[in-house]
Amino acid sequence: MSYEYLALLAAACWAFGSLLSAQAATHLGAFAFTRYRMLIAMSLLWLLSFATGSWQSLQLPQVLLLILSGAIGIFIGDTALFAAMNRLGPRRAGVLFATHALFSVLLAYLFLGETLWGMTLVGSGLLVGGVMIAISFGKRREEQHQWEASPAAMKSGVALALLSALCQAVSTLMLKPLMVEGLDAIAGSAVRMSTGFALHLLVWLLGWRIAKSYLPLTPKIFGYVFINASLSMVLGMTLILQALKSGDAGMVALFSSVSPVLILPMLWLVYRRRPAWGAWAGAVLTVAGIALLIR
Repeated sequence: MSYEYLALLAAACWAFGSLLSAQAATHLGAFAFTRYRMLIAMSLLWLLSFATGSWQSLQLPQVLLLILSGAIGIFIGDTALFAAMNRLGPRRAGVLFATHALFSVLLAYLFLGETLWGMTLVGSGLLVGGVMIAISFGKRREEQHQWEASPAAMKSGVALALLSALCQAVSTLMLKPLMVEGLDAIAGSAVRMSTGFALHLLVWLLGWRIAKSYLPLTPKIFGYVFINASLSMVLGMTLILQALKSGDAGMVALFSSVSPVLILPMLWLVYRRRPAWGAWAGAVLTVAGIALLIR
C-alpha cells in the first residue's frame, strides 16, 4: 500500500477512535484518559514487538532518538493541546493544531530538502484549507461547546495550540530518517509510547492535581479506552511510521491531517445530525486537494 493510503487510513483510525474518546475523557479527565490509553497502547505494542521479534532490530542511537521524539510529540505536544483546549475550546484549538501539516511541510523543506511545486502545492493548500474550514464552520451555533463562550486566556491558548502543532511536526520529522533506515514501525511506536506513558506516570506520581482521575475506571469506560488506544495509538501511529518509510514527511503529515474531515460522516451516522454548511465546504475542498495530490 502506498504511503498516501497508509496516512489516510491512519487519519481514519484517529477519527473513529476519537468518537469513543469523548465519554471516557469526560469520565476520567483528559490526563488520566491519556495515561490509561498510553498504558494499553504501550502494552499491546510491546506484545506485538516481542511476538514478531522486531524489538531485536532496535539500536541504541535509534532508541535515543525515538525517546526524544516521544517526549516532544506525545508528551509535550498532547499536554499542550489539552491545555489549549481548556483555554480556547476544542474547535479553535483544533483549527490551530491543524497547522501541524504546514509546520511539517516547512520543516521538511528546511531540513530534508522536500519541496512542493505545481499542482501538488495547490492540492496541499486545498487540503489544509478544507480541514481548517471544516473545523471552523463545521458546527451549528447551538452545538458550540460551553468553553468557547469565554475569551479568557486567549493569548496563552493560541501559544499552546501552536506549540502542540510544532511539537507534532518536529517529532514526525525526527522519525523520517529512522524509517528510511528500515526501523520496524511497531518497535518504534512501542518506544515512543513507552516514553509518553513514563512521563505521564511521573506527573501522576508527583501528585499533580490535573493528572488525577475524576471518577473510577469502570468496565464500560475501560472498553472505550481500549478501543481508542488500539485504533488511534497502536494502529494509527504504526501506519504513520510505515508511511514515512516511502513518503515525504511533509506529504505524510498533510494526508494524516484530514481526520477532522473524516469524522464528519461518522458523527452523522452516530448522532443522526446533518453537518453544518461549513463541514460540507471543508470536505469538498479537502477531497479536491487529496485528488490533486494522488492523481
